[in-house]
Amino acid sequence: MVATVHRNTLLHFRFNPEYKAQRGRHGEGSQRTGHDGESITVLVPVGTTIYDVETGEKLYDFTKDGETWCSAHGGRGGRGNARFATSTHQTPTEHEPGGPGEFHHLQLKLRLLADVGLVGYPNAGKSTLISRISAARPKIANYPFTTLEPNLGVVQLPDLRSYVVADIPGIIEGASEGRGLGIQFLKHIERTSILVHLVDMSETGRDPRHDFETLLVELEKFSEELSKKPMIVAASKMDASQDPEAVEAIKQMAEARGLPFFLLSSVSGQGVEELKFALAARVLPPT
Repeated sequence: MVATVHRNTLLHFRFNPEYKAQRGRHGEGSQRTGHDGESITVLVPVGTTIYDVETGEKLYDFTKDGETWCSAHGGRGGRGNARFATSTHQTPTEHEPGGPGEFHHLQLKLRLLADVGLVGYPNAGKSTLISRISAARPKIANYPFTTLEPNLGVVQLPDLRSYVVADIPGIIEGASEGRGLGIQFLKHIERTSILVHLVDMSETGRDPRHDFETLLVELEKFSEELSKKPMIVAASKMDASQDPEAVEAIKQMAEARGLPFFLLSSVSGQGVEELKFALAARVLPPT
């Protein structure tokens, strides 16, 4: 198997799930050895993890373009009677059969490779933020679950350094048990270095503190490792916020957990540049 940046899904395995290399040929006359079978190369996207279906063991993790891993070895070739001839036994009838090649039943899982993961309730402003800080153009609309699949954006800095941000569908209460869309895509932010938790401050009659606590609980239920990732909290849609007390409450909750806090409005631009450079300082090596 070879990882390539020119593939971004595992869809081709759904329609062609079995791959078999060429078998070796039989030996021929004049003491000629049979030709080795040709190997087969299977392309997978960068970010693919290989598991053994029977044991669940993690076998390999592709993280770089061009990375190669041998998923199954061919069988050992046999030896014909000519290989057993000696000066005193010139017409042997012995032979040694070849061995079968390896066969494996593998499961492939694809996780996006991003430095930063945007998390939050539906309509928290994740897609708008990624469209402001990168060239990504996700669908943006004012209804829940506008984002149906993860979006990736590359954030370019003035010094030409860059990092990748992933925006996943909104997480709701019960996501770790399968509610909503978030459970399908939480795995994509397991590789990230840091999470940005956006809390919507624009909705009247909704308690943002409940959203904040709920998302932390869902992350912990899904993966203990995910819940321990570094996190930045951002009160989003500040241009439409009408409850200063709720904003202050979220700030205090973040500071009580030792989490950096930002006031953010992707529409007006408030806090966007500050957040962009704060993330760069955490995910990029210092210059």
